[in-house]
Amino acid sequence: MHPIDYLLGLASTDMGIDLGTANTLVCIPDEGIVLFEPSVVAIQNGTNKILLNGNAVGQAAKAMLEKAPGSISVVRPMKNGVIADFDITEAMLKYFILKVHKRKWGVRPRVVIAIPSGITAVEKRAVVSSAERAGAREVFLISEPKAAAIGAGLPVGEPVASMIVDIGGGTTEVAVISLGDIFTHQSLRVAGDHMDVAIAQFIRRTYSLDIGLRTAENIKIEVGSAYPLEEEITVEVRGRDAVAGLPRAITITSEEIREALASTIESIMDAIKKTLEKASPELASDLLTTGLVMVGGGVMIRGFDKLVAEETGLPVRIAEDPITAVARGTGILLEYVDLYKDVLWDKELES
Repeated sequence: MHPIDYLLGLASTDMGIDLGTANTLVCIPDEGIVLFEPSVVAIQNGTNKILLNGNAVGQAAKAMLEKAPGSISVVRPMKNGVIADFDITEAMLKYFILKVHKRKWGVRPRVVIAIPSGITAVEKRAVVSSAERAGAREVFLISEPKAAAIGAGLPVGEPVASMIVDIGGGTTEVAVISLGDIFTHQSLRVAGDHMDVAIAQFIRRTYSLDIGLRTAENIKIEVGSAYPLEEEITVEVRGRDAVAGLPRAITITSEEIREALASTIESIMDAIKKTLEKASPELASDLLTTGLVMVGGGVMIRGFDKLVAEETGLPVRIAEDPITAVARGTGILLEYVDLYKDVLWDKELES
């Protein structure tokens, strides 16, 4: 390592990053979550130049989604848990890293980044390269299921089964972990974003009303459910009439949104069952006691845990603060990065 990099590294704050399709979270050991921003960037159309001196990133950019004029492109550079736009991801990461440090010079941190377990070596290399070009001194990768399990406080290093279901924006990760490694897993590129699209399509098909994905996401949060509610609820939805082209409002029920989400939820349930089928008999036996832990924004859908418990027969719980579990896991690993760097570094990247 160059002496200057070493000195800059000493003055930099190392960080764990959950680089998600919907949101990016940064965790610092002993401080916790220090950044929670949408993975969204606003750029000048036809360029990769971020607007407003680099400030149109995160929440500020998300506010522009589906509202920006033709001269502005609002981009989500991550798709299905992987980098869809290399240059914009690099710019976004650089912005977030500098924002955490609160300065624009001498920033050379070590970072641990959580990635979906099902991505390719090429996709992993793209994550490492983006982080390095954004200013990281060293980059270590950890699979999202492991990071989520560590962040949720599961005993992943012990000879006992721990099962994690992480439903994010772009991917759903399901894994059974024992003795510090993944025994079996499923990585599904169906998750929260897929739910939003399903809701928008359902409303157009049923009511001939066009809505944006931000509106669909709000509907999901307000009335989305995976299991029948004791008292069904309603929400007003505003959009554009697909025939007349004029603004119109309708009222829809949680039962209808449950119907819209049924196919997505069924795909996630299939992934959970396939993971269980591949677990060894001894680990499956453990799970009758240890159960299954759910993390990620998607698990906030009402009754999702109840549905999983009913269909698997396992004890199911939602982790405390499930949306930040992956980021907290990267922060915990960062405390011991020198001890585990050989495990964290992916040998596929050297080939």
